[in-house]
Amino acid sequence: MGCPTIISEPCGTEGVSLYTLANSNGMVVKIFNYGGIIQSIMLPDRSGDPADVTLGFSSLADYQAYNPAPHAGHIRGAGVYFGALVGRYANRIAGGEFTLRATRYQVPVNNGPNALHGGTTGFDQKIWAPVTSSGPGSVSLQLSYLSADGEMGFPGTLSTVATYSLDDENRLMLDISATTSADTVVNLTNHTYWNLAGEASGAVHGQLLYINADAFTPVDADLIPTGAIEPVERTPFDFTTPTEIGRNLSGGSDFSAAANEQLARCNGYDHNWVLNRTSSSSLMLAARALDPSSGRELTIYTSEPGLQFYAGGSFSARTLVGKSGQLYRQNAGFALETQHFPDSPNRPAFPSTELKAGQAYHQSSIYQLSTGR
Repeated sequence: MGCPTIISEPCGTEGVSLYTLANSNGMVVKIFNYGGIIQSIMLPDRSGDPADVTLGFSSLADYQAYNPAPHAGHIRGAGVYFGALVGRYANRIAGGEFTLRATRYQVPVNNGPNALHGGTTGFDQKIWAPVTSSGPGSVSLQLSYLSADGEMGFPGTLSTVATYSLDDENRLMLDISATTSADTVVNLTNHTYWNLAGEASGAVHGQLLYINADAFTPVDADLIPTGAIEPVERTPFDFTTPTEIGRNLSGGSDFSAAANEQLARCNGYDHNWVLNRTSSSSLMLAARALDPSSGRELTIYTSEPGLQFYAGGSFSARTLVGKSGQLYRQNAGFALETQHFPDSPNRPAFPSTELKAGQAYHQSSIYQLSTGR
């Protein structure tokens, strides 16, 4: 069995390269140091035929044009964040406003009335400083970014290091750490979209999803959590047993009007699940997805308390032309974002996202891929 390898190639933009991590099982991961974007993950199926199981674009220019959310200074954006590291605050902050130590802070809004994934120019649009390394059983790409005090309205100079590692067990591991010069709020994640049948295969309706969560956080009309934590039992949000993603997306589901209204507000699923965590920070099973047609399976472990499941209900076929030249239509892929809860800075009852000066932020997630079923 050979050792994993890592190589890089320039992308024609100063300071940006595409890094290729490969193992002996035919799993190949390509990552830009622009935005920390996972551009592709090639994985064989049960017959040994490889396919790219992540949604994305064929060029860096398309990521720059379409990945960010549209706003006054970036009208081309689609707000899809394919494969990117997002921050300083992943997910939504109501009105882009929060108060910390009696001081009010404003993050530029870029998602209706809300700030999404760090504001108009988040971590997904930054060039990260890369360092590669190889060991006997894995290879790593370490990415560093220094966010200045006041960037996107957030207090404190935030030093962030994100490390992607690939081993011969088909585990893609992501470790993120950060420190700040002043008290601030931090919520970071990766925003890869998965389609285990292959990124150009169409809707993911028949793929099975399990989420290790007995509760979720419903949202209001602006897609901000109401503050309630509600059980998933007897709702379309119950993925405590493997369930087809498309089962309740076609309308007319046999659930309460309130539950169906939650789906209607988000064009399907775009909600935070409260993971069944038994200890504060250890890695735990968060979710498992399976494509029965190919046998490809994804298992996610995380140290985070929440999981945002987004089923791609708002994709625009007019603009989202993927790597294979195919239009990404509604539900062409799903995101499983390991993170803290949305709008936590304004919700004291939620797990805190505050990071104090002198403290260290750290989170880990493992994306375990396999085939053969």
